[in-house]
Amino acid sequence: MNKKRKPLELYVHIPFCIRKCAYCDFVSGPGTKAMQKEYEEALLAEIDAAEETAEREVISVFFGGGTPSAVDAGMLARVMEKLRSKYVFSEDAEITLEANPGTLDAEKLKCYRKSGFNRISIGCQSVHDEELKRLGRIHTFAEFQESFVLARDAGFANINVDLMSGLPEQSEEKWEESLRTIAELSPEHISAYSLIVEEGTPFARMAERGELQLPEEDTERAMYEETREILAKYGFHRYEISNYARDGYECLHNVGYWIRRDYLGFGIGAASLVDNVRFQNGRDLITYLENPQDCREEEQVLTEQEQMEETMFLGLRLIRGISYEQFEKQYGRSLPEVYGPVITQNIADGLLREYTEESGERFLALTEKGLDVSNYVMAQFLF
Repeated sequence: MNKKRKPLELYVHIPFCIRKCAYCDFVSGPGTKAMQKEYEEALLAEIDAAEETAEREVISVFFGGGTPSAVDAGMLARVMEKLRSKYVFSEDAEITLEANPGTLDAEKLKCYRKSGFNRISIGCQSVHDEELKRLGRIHTFAEFQESFVLARDAGFANINVDLMSGLPEQSEEKWEESLRTIAELSPEHISAYSLIVEEGTPFARMAERGELQLPEEDTERAMYEETREILAKYGFHRYEISNYARDGYECLHNVGYWIRRDYLGFGIGAASLVDNVRFQNGRDLITYLENPQDCREEEQVLTEQEQMEETMFLGLRLIRGISYEQFEKQYGRSLPEVYGPVITQNIADGLLREYTEESGERFLALTEKGLDVSNYVMAQFLF
């Protein structure tokens, strides 16, 4: 009898984009065709050298960036082919491509579908052109609409759209308009993030000079409340702090991060978690191109205490929360035994709740009030 293979998720980092956005702190930037070809060869060599294949079954793949749709579609096809030759894929593996409007066309989308991509995540961010311009985006809303229609026509039945609130000079009304306009297009999934001004970005430098007019805290709070209420009316349920889906379309890959499923990252800056060891590839492109087979750094073997901490502060991001049974099965100790006082206090404060599913499984989850101050609650689970 075949032993059941352990599920594995794969992440592939494509660092190239047309132009870096003003808020972006990812490992990304423009690159020549020659550099992209060199990077493809390095990626294939890194995948070839990976040893984490035995007894594994790939249940999801995510191509992120940068802008994977900005490079030649044939490159992504060849990387997918290499992954399939190396790993056993589950029949219904979720295979996602991140894409930006202005970089998609019918031919590319046809090629993606042929390569096995069955989910596409399109970065819209806003339906207002003046907001897109402030963000440094290369596209207009009309171009996003065109890309969305092309993706549907190519056969993508699972589309995510990214939206961003708390933008410079953004009003509550403008945010509501973005939400409703996108919801009415009926994607299967919407990721609704708040803008975070990251160090080292053009936005951070503008903020230092007092040139970044961000919405007031009360306005941001109203936007946050509206997101849940408006999307619920369109049939999207919130299953994670920033993510909303129609039933059955929750992103398998992202849920894997929150429940600490093993994942392996390829490409510069890509992170991995395998058998409770976290490691990351170096962020320097030249170094990676020179030696992709030996690009891992920052390896950390997690202690059981660190594993439990991660289980709590990652798992609480999910609206469903953390299973008492799963925790005990994994660590041989009950949740109350390890975190009793913290749980009791936060339940008393109205920030956590306990509930039982129809199956009889018990869960610990953030309340609506707790979701508003999630970082505060999660920090309490660090020893």
